[in-house]
Amino acid sequence: MLAGGDLSVGDEVELEVDGERRSSLRAHHSATHLLHAALREELGDHVTQKGSLVAPDRLRFDVSHPKPVASDELTRVENKVNEQIRANADVSTRVMDPESAVEAGAMALFGEKYGNEVRVVSMGLEGEKIFSIELCGGTHVQRTGNIGMIKVIAESAVASGVRRIEAVTGASALAYYDEQEQALLRTAGVLKVPPLDVPSRVASLLEDRKNIERELSDLRKKLATGGGAGQPASDVKDVNGIKFAPKLLNGMPAKELKGLADELKNSMGSGVVALIAINDGKVSLVVGVTEDLATKISAVDLVRAGSAAVGGKGGGGRSDMAQAGGPDAANAQAALDAIETALRS
Repeated sequence: MLAGGDLSVGDEVELEVDGERRSSLRAHHSATHLLHAALREELGDHVTQKGSLVAPDRLRFDVSHPKPVASDELTRVENKVNEQIRANADVSTRVMDPESAVEAGAMALFGEKYGNEVRVVSMGLEGEKIFSIELCGGTHVQRTGNIGMIKVIAESAVASGVRRIEAVTGASALAYYDEQEQALLRTAGVLKVPPLDVPSRVASLLEDRKNIERELSDLRKKLATGGGAGQPASDVKDVNGIKFAPKLLNGMPAKELKGLADELKNSMGSGVVALIAINDGKVSLVVGVTEDLATKISAVDLVRAGSAAVGGKGGGGRSDMAQAGGPDAANAQAALDAIETALRS
């Protein structure tokens, strides 16, 4: 794009290359070659390039592989590439005919069309064997040490049978490590432990939280049942000779409703339980029917009657346990009434 003025055929222009940007491109491009070779060594010869992006601050490399690359595999791949970088081996380029290049071991991209001459880029050594040799016309470092280092930062799926590896090199890798270190130091400061103790401290806190949540869940169930496990449910109605326990529970997590319904069914022996929980203005409904009644009373039919009252769209489950939801918390009691009406009919 011309920023200003005019250009005509025959005008003299001055071309200037951004040296810092070009240097970063070289590093990331050469690292892509080493990464390709390391992936083939670690995962197998089925690994071939399916796409790539080389930018001044990162690289992205898509390869054929049928499943996610495990973290330990990625670590070994990263270590292989960094070994080649530390070796500071010479990077050589040769112009050859395609047949000779392939015979020499150069990797060619399937489906690419090559002319009478191709550029062969070789880098790194593994014993007496060249670590990476590929057909490539791009810019590269003079020695592998110029890459500095590589850090794999992400692995993901692109399509069926295609995985994406993202990595950074040189100054970008240092910036990434610095960002991670600062995050670790901030976390250690919040937890008031040395950085190396952060994983064990977090694991301990998570275990404490699980225990507290378990105790809180037990307390909520005891409050909801009016006692404890094995105790008769309070506020049980008689509906046409059937025990019916309707309960409106503010703040009860929806995921706990089924467990509570089972406890109430066990304590009742025979009957129907209807539970409605309100959280953040939304309604969750669970209806449970004891086994002796499930052949003639459907929990699905009852929960759908309650769901309609709170603006829900149906519900689902089994004849002995069903669940639904709705957005209209103001009509929660009306939903319990609707379930009772359906049970009477």
